[in-house]
Amino acid sequence: MIKLVVMIPAYNEENTIGKVVREIPAKINGIDQIEILVINDGSEDRTVEEALNAGAHRIMSHKTNLGLAKSFRDGLNEALSIGADIIVNTDADFQYNQTEIPKLIEPILQEQADIVIGDRQIEKLDHMPKGKYFGNKIATWVTRRATGWPVKDAQTGFRAFSREAARKMNLTGEYTYVQETLIQAAQKDLTLVQIPIEFRRREGKSRLIANLLGYAASAGVTISRSYRDYNPLKVFSGIGIATIFIGVIFGSRVLVHYWQTGMVTPYLPSAVLTTVLVIVGLLAFIFGLLADMIKTQKILSEEILYRLKE
Repeated sequence: MIKLVVMIPAYNEENTIGKVVREIPAKINGIDQIEILVINDGSEDRTVEEALNAGAHRIMSHKTNLGLAKSFRDGLNEALSIGADIIVNTDADFQYNQTEIPKLIEPILQEQADIVIGDRQIEKLDHMPKGKYFGNKIATWVTRRATGWPVKDAQTGFRAFSREAARKMNLTGEYTYVQETLIQAAQKDLTLVQIPIEFRRREGKSRLIANLLGYAASAGVTISRSYRDYNPLKVFSGIGIATIFIGVIFGSRVLVHYWQTGMVTPYLPSAVLTTVLVIVGLLAFIFGLLADMIKTQKILSEEILYRLKE
């Protein structure tokens, strides 16, 4: 028996949540049971009532607005706890076409993928603001570099997870989950499939990206932290090499002058700066070694969490 849980994080989406729930297929080939889970993130309107009236099976509520990342994380854990074999995440704003869920989960049913993400094909959209368009392109490029995967649309919220993949997700981001899930998936050797999907014009103002610069900064922090946690030696070694290299540049003229005159007095500030930079660079290497040791403990902890989630 295969159970599909469709989870919908929602915050003040009374005008659209009902349409999203009603559009979710009641029957899908290869699926024996479909359950709709709404994560109500402290909504102050009729989001819960509209979701229940439309046919949502389960409501999970936060007392206050905790944000998309925590809503996604809690929803994923709740879906696992109620026995989901496949989990689909979608948005409550009716931009994704829920009738495309069958093709989204097909690669998982066929055991060809652990995670499937919907590619909104933003190059073809005429209703995405230019700021968001370029923000999406930059975030996708950065995610592609961080994962080594040819990701086409790292920002998409329409994605499916096998139970195995969901159990391996241990998310810590405070603002958004979209990049962090991909970085973790790449580090854990999960298989990704991307499929083209429809992306409608949004009704009303975005609850997530009210401030584009704020979103970019928060997403950048999430990507940086995720990459650092799984590649600490590479990150700190890079910082160390760059710092020592700068120190060598400043110190080169000091050495040349010393070889010629036997004195460093005219370039004493440069000599001090070189010493500081080289020391900082060496400390960065040491931090990298320590962080790599901590990474080993992190992997063991994640293995324990993986087993507990079963």
